[in-house]
Amino acid sequence: MNTTQKIFELQIWHFFSLIVLLLSIKLYIYNRPEVLNGSLWGIGTNEWLWLAIAVPIIHQIYVWLVWRLELYKKTFTKRYGLNRAFKLYAIGFSLLFVSRLIAIIFLAYSNKNSLPIVPVLSYVLAVVIAIPIIYLFYSIKKYFTIARAYGIDHFDKNYNEPYVKKGIFKYTDNGMYVYGLMILYLPGLLFLSEAALLVALFNHVYIWVHYYFTERPDMVTIYGKVP
Repeated sequence: MNTTQKIFELQIWHFFSLIVLLLSIKLYIYNRPEVLNGSLWGIGTNEWLWLAIAVPIIHQIYVWLVWRLELYKKTFTKRYGLNRAFKLYAIGFSLLFVSRLIAIIFLAYSNKNSLPIVPVLSYVLAVVIAIPIIYLFYSIKKYFTIARAYGIDHFDKNYNEPYVKKGIFKYTDNGMYVYGLMILYLPGLLFLSEAALLVALFNHVYIWVHYYFTERPDMVTIYGKVP
């Protein structure tokens, strides 16, 4: 494959999967229109929902483009140098990831008290989910490193650290995807919002689309294998 083909490798499956997910959400809403009840600041839940879906799409397309352009063309390090290029990318990544959570918080508040569940059960689930989330962030900081979580291996050609098998990564090779995205369920559980939980589920499924069609093939290119 030439460089352009490598940049777009498997992305047709990325976009096909995204279309299937979006159609699934439309179908769910069609069958449960009450999921869109509520508003915040004069903006309806429907608008907050699609905004909260747009943010992860933008985020994952951003990561795909930056990672692949850097991996195969060194587009950013040639222009800015390693440290500045990675810092600029990390700032964009952080803003988009935080925006995922903020958008879901706004959606959850707009759609609060729509979840047909006993509140105490919802709160207990939130506490249970928070435990592996906290352990994950501890494991990232102590063993995995923040830089690796952002994707430093796409920028630094000399980066060749072994796969981490400590902390939460002792139990799963994909701790960030299995547990990290669970943080997005918390607003829906705390505000009892069905719409927010629906979007959190979309985020959780869509991150695996990113893994299989972007990150996993990149790991094979960088390390020669995957865990």
